[in-house]
Amino acid sequence: MKKKVVLAFSGGLDTSYCVKYLRDEQGYEVHTITVNTGGFTPAELSDIEKRALTLGVASHKNVEETKNYYETVIRYLIFGNVLKNNTYPLSVSAERMSQALATANYAKELRADAVAHGSTGAGNDQVRFDMIFHVLIPSVEIITPIRDLKLSREQEIAYLKSKGVEMNFEKAMYSINKGIWGTSVGGKETLNSLGMLPEEAWPTPVTKTENEEITLGFQKGEVVSVNGKKFNHPVEAIQFLQEIAGPYGIGRDIHVGDTIIGIKGRVGFEAAAPILILKAHHALEKHVLTKWQLSWKDQLAQFYGNWLHEGQYLDPVMRDIETFLSSTQQQVTGTVHLQLYPYRYQVTGIQSPHDLMSSKFGKYGEMNLGWSGEDVRGFSKIFGNQTMIYHQVKKSADAEQKN
Repeated sequence: MKKKVVLAFSGGLDTSYCVKYLRDEQGYEVHTITVNTGGFTPAELSDIEKRALTLGVASHKNVEETKNYYETVIRYLIFGNVLKNNTYPLSVSAERMSQALATANYAKELRADAVAHGSTGAGNDQVRFDMIFHVLIPSVEIITPIRDLKLSREQEIAYLKSKGVEMNFEKAMYSINKGIWGTSVGGKETLNSLGMLPEEAWPTPVTKTENEEITLGFQKGEVVSVNGKKFNHPVEAIQFLQEIAGPYGIGRDIHVGDTIIGIKGRVGFEAAAPILILKAHHALEKHVLTKWQLSWKDQLAQFYGNWLHEGQYLDPVMRDIETFLSSTQQQVTGTVHLQLYPYRYQVTGIQSPHDLMSSKFGKYGEMNLGWSGEDVRGFSKIFGNQTMIYHQVKKSADAEQKN
């Protein structure tokens, strides 16, 4: 009997090559899987399945993972206000975890002898997929034809043509990877340290020119409504907000980051809904959380985002941090008001029953209602007591040394 291999399949050049190579050259029974994390329409998924079957796979499976992706990953990125290097909402790196997990589980289900992906040897995705596979299916062989054979695009095309494969071999000027938590954009401008993507490179054209006010409703840290419209699941709210804000060109930027393999890289991205949700959520938190909740959240969330980016999603410390982040969200309920403009936005304020900026206790810089001037006088003296002692002792010691 032929050995089974499960291949994470996107339908592009690399994974198409992998199908023919694994089937015709290595003699595997190839089973492909496409994991949707919010980037494919039903029609696109149907086309990908047709391509896989045309290439000669034994079976193909489309897996809908968007809501589970939110529940297990995106939710905590929102709770932590995670922006890699204060810029990037981890659009691609986060979804790769869900895709790798689903692929590994499918390999278990089929009792596959091997699992494969189309990553090259020059990026982060190879590590992310390998890490998940090593942990979840350690006895299953990992095959990576593009990486192992060090293939160029031209070599892949020549091989597929020799096998009679018909597809559009013209390389698009820009590489697009779309998911519910943002779309990455790569091109010649991102291969160097200087250069911005031109207007035509962005998948969503800017068509809105008039400013618009919107509101985002949060319940325990999760976005549940947009402009008063309530949704059954936060995924639906994210998609609805993207339709509103995407045509403004909000959330476009270029991320410069440190890759897992040690080199630096640039990638463009557009993520209108993620950026607005993260910034609105953070604004609400600044009103309803205490100083030290905010401080520790920032530290743990930064680590969480970095460790996720580097493929360490299954490290048990990630579950510990998720528990902490979830605990901090109990009072994060309210409405955030934002103003949208072409290419920019502004958070204009919040309304929440848990707002700690309550006029019952005082108004900053104007009046104090919950304490007296004498209370502050005494507090200031005690609060700085140890620092005062330090300077007095130091002054005395310095004087003795001079004598």
